[in-house]
Amino acid sequence: MDKKRKIEVTLDGPYLVLENVPLQEEEIVADADSAPLKWKLCKKYKVKEKYKLCRCGHSKDKPFCDGSHLESNFNGTEIAKNIPFDEQADVFVGPELILKDVLKLCTGAGFCHRAGGIWDLVESPHNTKAKKVAIEEACNCPSGRLVISDKKTHQVIEPKFEPSISVIPGPLWVKGGIPIKSAKGKTYEIRNRVTLCRCGRSKNKPFCDGFHNQI
Repeated sequence: MDKKRKIEVTLDGPYLVLENVPLQEEEIVADADSAPLKWKLCKKYKVKEKYKLCRCGHSKDKPFCDGSHLESNFNGTEIAKNIPFDEQADVFVGPELILKDVLKLCTGAGFCHRAGGIWDLVESPHNTKAKKVAIEEACNCPSGRLVISDKKTHQVIEPKFEPSISVIPGPLWVKGGIPIKSAKGKTYEIRNRVTLCRCGRSKNKPFCDGFHNQI
């Protein structure tokens, strides 16, 4: 987990990103059945020591803040409760895998629905292919809504990320354990992958709840 790089949520304003956090854009690549399959890097921004990212949804210089939150009277009040992921998760136990799921973190990326859905795949009896696909789906979930582990060892299976931020369809995808500090100065649970709202309408601010899919 990265302790130097950090993101600060400003009061009714943008995300302040500090200490040279890499920023890029990624898009979803679908399979032959139009199901989300993997992520594709599209663009890398020049690394800056610090920068501000829009979270009101009105900037004309997205993903960066241009001050539009001031004109739109953006209400950025943080609603998310700082409760550890494990304390919120529903748990699904299969023959070889354990899946933890916090639905309210869903961004609607859709990786979890491929090949019948991750829940059925986890519960498939000793199916090597199903296990492989389930792990892929969990690891591609940008918000960390889905976390998968080996049933025998209880080892969590996570992708290895450089601390960075990806602009993806909908939210901002924060990778690699970058601390996120609330406007009140409290640090949220540090996780390998989370998604931050950038449409301004999430009911779980500062985190994305998939509301952008309804706009």
